[in-house]
Amino acid sequence: MIRTLKFLLSNQLKRSKCIQQVDGFTLIELLVAMILAFLIITPLLGFMINILNTDRQEQAKANSEQEIQAALDYIARDLQQAIYIYDATGIGCLTGTADTTTCPNASTTGNQLPSPSATDRVPVLVFWKRELVSQAITITGTQKDDTFVYSLVAYYLIKDTSSTWSKAARIARWQIRDGIADPSSTQTCGKYLVGQCPSEGFALFKLDGIGTITQKMNSWTKATASYTADTTVLVDFIDQTKTDDVSKNIAATCPANSTTPSVVTWSKVPPNTTTLNTRDTYKMTGFYACVDRVNTTAQVFIRGNALARIETDANRLKNDSDSKKTYFPTASVRVQGRGYLYTK
Repeated sequence: MIRTLKFLLSNQLKRSKCIQQVDGFTLIELLVAMILAFLIITPLLGFMINILNTDRQEQAKANSEQEIQAALDYIARDLQQAIYIYDATGIGCLTGTADTTTCPNASTTGNQLPSPSATDRVPVLVFWKRELVSQAITITGTQKDDTFVYSLVAYYLIKDTSSTWSKAARIARWQIRDGIADPSSTQTCGKYLVGQCPSEGFALFKLDGIGTITQKMNSWTKATASYTADTTVLVDFIDQTKTDDVSKNIAATCPANSTTPSVVTWSKVPPNTTTLNTRDTYKMTGFYACVDRVNTTAQVFIRGNALARIETDANRLKNDSDSKKTYFPTASVRVQGRGYLYTK
């Protein structure tokens, strides 16, 4: 009996020793494994980060191109209704930046456009248009007819420190328009349809009297001292580069003038002059226009800044090297106004 117990105990001890002799990883083996994993995973991680950054950059470029084109399309549709487009001299007359010898018939009551003296914004496109108002006039019963009203429109290039918008520049639109007359109305704003009063400060241009159309339009004066209409941002992330440098492909240039088959005289807005360049926004070329006032034609140029979408440092948003050119997509459109001014 005792021999049997000894035999069983010896067998059990042998089995337990066999189980305990199972070896694990040594510290050296673990270190080697970690080094190998690091050498393999690090390049893969860097490759993935590079792919994500490239995708982010390409998406920023694509968004800038799409938004610039959409903004140009909107401006083009607006300009198609233009009856008169102010050139650089005309805008100078309205903003008070031109002298009296250039604008002898201009108003002497001060600036006629909103905030023209601020250094953070400059008017680039200013024009009158004939705007359609659908189903505004009642004929009989429920039958209504369309009508037209005159509007003054201005597009601004704005660059400020607002935290709402990007660190680049932006384009904003401002408009005031006439009301729809109704002789039977007794509104506080006069004889106008209900809900169709003129915009605050609106005054129609005057074409009667002596002088050319240009002199008369440059002499336009607002009705009141201030406006209630504010600018509405059309597109953000516009290049704020202040350098007019051909080598960086950011020069603001206009088409050549011509005398055949018709007289075409282009005026760059904003003009690049010493007086106006004391204002920062007059130095920027991210948004400018070339205006042929006689033919009611404007060619609009916009340059975006895709870097502003991915960079937080304002000092790195400049178009100062060839490697950055792809981040500054450009587009332009030439539009002729379809409206006409009739004088007696």
